[in-house]
Amino acid sequence: MIGYYIIAGLIFLISAFVSNRLKSKFKKYSQVHLKNGLTGAQIAEKMLSDHGIHDVKIISVQGQLTDHYNPANKTVNLSDPVYSMRNAAAAAVAAHEVGHAVQHATAYSWLSMRSNLVPLVSIASKYSQWVLIGGLALAASTAFGNYILLLGIIMYGMGTLFAFITLPVEYDASNRALAWLEKEQMLTPEEHAGAEDSLKWAARTYLVAAIGSLATLLYFLSIFLRRR
Repeated sequence: MIGYYIIAGLIFLISAFVSNRLKSKFKKYSQVHLKNGLTGAQIAEKMLSDHGIHDVKIISVQGQLTDHYNPANKTVNLSDPVYSMRNAAAAAVAAHEVGHAVQHATAYSWLSMRSNLVPLVSIASKYSQWVLIGGLALAASTAFGNYILLLGIIMYGMGTLFAFITLPVEYDASNRALAWLEKEQMLTPEEHAGAEDSLKWAARTYLVAAIGSLATLLYFLSIFLRRR
């Protein structure tokens, strides 16, 4: 298990670095106030309207960087700093979340695939580590443990697959957001650069998570293959 702790430690350090950079970028571009004077909520409303989407609600949620789009009830959930603020970071996040609403409205295949996997992945992710640990413990004394270990690997692999399917969903939402912001000339060049940089670091959090999940999966898979 030493290898696992090494991988987990490296993933934790890289994730912490990217997360801190994201928070730093958000704080930095929160100081870049928009010349158009629009709040994040108003930008989200305009982007939805421009895409002919009128059945999605924009609501405010507590916390920071808690922004998300919920396809189940068609809501763009914006954190307090994004919903009411008038800066480049708020514009970037608001437009990004509306990007997901646009994906939903246009039946974007990667989003549909991810949504279909949510129920299964939520169960697999909840129990996969326990099954892996049980498999490792039993594999030392009985061949049946290898089958338990394989089951844990398959369950964990579903979470890894979900993490990689999430990547095109997130990058596409950012691309849609930036394209719309530029097309509608919502931001000045300085503001647009800040929005782009913010979304770049946000996307890297998902990339690190996916790579970390893959590394962990390959580690357990290597153990299974050695014990066969």
